[in-house]
Amino acid sequence: MKPESMDKLFQALASAPRRRMLDIVRDEPGCNVAAVARHFDVSRIAVMKHLAVLESAGLVISEKEGRARRLWFNAAPIQQIHERWTTEYSAHWAGRLTAFKHMVEKKASTKEDAS
Repeated sequence: MKPESMDKLFQALASAPRRRMLDIVRDEPGCNVAAVARHFDVSRIAVMKHLAVLESAGLVISEKEGRARRLWFNAAPIQQIHERWTTEYSAHWAGRLTAFKHMVEKKASTKEDAS
């Protein structure tokens, strides 16, 4: 991955609203811009600008279908970043630690709910 592409990727992911939009597109493959905009209290134009940044970074693939624009999540750039800084060994242990973290957080929230 070229340094410029990596910069675009990190800049796109630096924005909380864009990360949320990316989650929506991931969870609703083929959704349109209006479906994404419903989740935000900003103009449709603002949502389209954020989506353009995500598309420029390669995180969103869009396809024009009549007047609508369909959106899909593209995990490839994130995978490339992951592969650049991890080895097979570190990925294994990072996955195990993440699973452990989620388990501990779940138990902690269960204890809080019981109180």
